[in-house]
Amino acid sequence: MDDKRYILSLIREGEHQQQDFKYRVSDACKLAKSVSAFANTDGGRLLIGVRDDGNLSGVRSEEEIYMMQSSIKFDTYHIDGRTIVIVTVPPSTHRPICAIDEEGRKRAYIRINDENIVASPIHLALWRESQKPQGSMMTYDDTIRHLLDVMKGLQTLNQIVRQSRLPRPKVITLLARLIRFSIVKWEYTNQQFLFSLS
Repeated sequence: MDDKRYILSLIREGEHQQQDFKYRVSDACKLAKSVSAFANTDGGRLLIGVRDDGNLSGVRSEEEIYMMQSSIKFDTYHIDGRTIVIVTVPPSTHRPICAIDEEGRKRAYIRINDENIVASPIHLALWRESQKPQGSMMTYDDTIRHLLDVMKGLQTLNQIVRQSRLPRPKVITLLARLIRFSIVKWEYTNQQFLFSLS
């Protein structure tokens, strides 16, 4: 398959969990956010020089290519006089992978469907949990029983904290542990994470 057919086949897939289009890279922060999101989720591909509607715009300047070169490995394709860059990001085994945002803060991002969003405190706790040995056990104590008792239907983190009357950091740690052991499940709906018993 030649370069043009390959790129057009990727564009036909549209943006999704493992693919994002960028019209241009105006600064390294935006590129780093996408790289962080892919690395912290399932990995993915960033097509630079492609508009959101799938039209080829091409990478406009050597400066943009230099910015990408300093960030991560990439492949360059030349189609109809335009340069398209594909950045392939593998999923990381050492999460979180952070990026510096526009205000200079270090943040981790995740990819959900076709969006890059800031990782929640639960993600950070889950990544800490995942560093623990696989054989580690979970003990049911009174605090966990109490937390499970207050969980009814789908609830936000804030609702669980209010109803349990437990300190927020404690609830975050316990929810991450319960998710790890498949006792609690979570989903992303209407731009918020909701938790329920499995």
